[in-house]
Amino acid sequence: MSEESYSYNRHVIDYIQQAAERGVYDIRGMGAKRRLPTFDELVFLTASLSRYPLEGYRERCVTKTILGTRKAKRPVELATPITIAGMSFGALSARVKEAIGRAATAVGTSTTTGDGGMTPEERQSSKTLVYQCLPSRYGFNPDDLRKADAIEIVAGQGAKPGGGGMLLGQKINARVAAMRTLPEGIDQRSACRHPDWTGPDDLTIKIEELRELTDWEVPIYVKIGASRVLHDVKLAVASGADVVVLDGMQGGTAATQQVFIEHAGIPTLPAVRQAVQALEELGVYGQVQLVVSGGIRTGADVAKALALGADAVSIGQAVLIALGCNSRHYVRSAGGDHAWESVDVTDEYRHLGTEPGFCHHCHTGRCPVGVTTQDEELEQRLNVEWGARRLQNYLNVMTMELSTLARACGKSNVHHLEREDLVALTVEAAAMAQVPLAGTDWIPGKKSY
Repeated sequence: MSEESYSYNRHVIDYIQQAAERGVYDIRGMGAKRRLPTFDELVFLTASLSRYPLEGYRERCVTKTILGTRKAKRPVELATPITIAGMSFGALSARVKEAIGRAATAVGTSTTTGDGGMTPEERQSSKTLVYQCLPSRYGFNPDDLRKADAIEIVAGQGAKPGGGGMLLGQKINARVAAMRTLPEGIDQRSACRHPDWTGPDDLTIKIEELRELTDWEVPIYVKIGASRVLHDVKLAVASGADVVVLDGMQGGTAATQQVFIEHAGIPTLPAVRQAVQALEELGVYGQVQLVVSGGIRTGADVAKALALGADAVSIGQAVLIALGCNSRHYVRSAGGDHAWESVDVTDEYRHLGTEPGFCHHCHTGRCPVGVTTQDEELEQRLNVEWGARRLQNYLNVMTMELSTLARACGKSNVHHLEREDLVALTVEAAAMAQVPLAGTDWIPGKKSY
């Protein structure tokens, strides 16, 4: 009788055999593939008789979001709480960064530079741009920083908390190399911690330096990967952050060790609850804003994150998918205004050893649809206008779904969603989110008297 072992199943056996044969660990892009707790395990208690819903066509539901109110003279004002996460020029092509900027501007939200600096295309297309300061210092330019609308100090990333980023040599062309002051075509590994500080006292000094550099005009964000959330959020606040950005385990990456992606950090669902707890214990909830990222896919995800206490969310992988990542085809102009034709690239995915819908080969630079590449020919496959329009549509749909759920809960502002509006479908989700199990008033781990 043939029966597959649970502990040594085909995937584990394949991993051991490949490790034994090659002597190197796997590197890939995207996020965790294992099943993790998600916002899908929560549902809303919408209005009926005990609560009155709002009429969607007659009663307004506000989505305006303000970030950085603690100390900045000029907080970031957005039309929606859905922002674009930092993804670098290098990991993505300049055309993709421009398309993202155009879409974000059209819907009234912000986008973020990522590692490797700011490109002129990105600054020109983005009305509201957050400038990231990373441990690598790649592409860091004080003049560009002064052009930003907010600054984000990156202490960690959800896909690789405690680890640095990677950019393999096939993606380091002449322009990327020049911006990062690196040799062309050579693999690059980013540092895992900032050389300018080793603790919160040093981080306080660094934040003050950045404030002076920008004349206290723009907000300072601190981004952490979700692991020791309660303490990390408190230290970020104590260091002077205006906004804490919390990236859960489902967050993506262009390239890192697979062992990080699958086995480090905690999921977004429990992380957001711990972050809110930290802010409440410090007495700064509502003064220091919380942005949550990692596995945010739908307007429902956004609504649940806000109900748990977040002020905004940030999306990355979903942005790439909206731009055509993992699509079976790309489009090219067929002549005439807004006329497109599809080009099937299934065979190119197969050449990478994968299929459309399963690709995580961002690190190779051979993206068949031109999203995660620096190849001159491949990057032309992403039409900026077409990509911006698709991403704009996606962001608009998410915002409409968010406001629809808020109205159904009787809220005239999406930021009025609260934990009391949620219940959990599983014991695990109830324990992590600290909301009642559906049909009961039981919150696992919480004493009832």
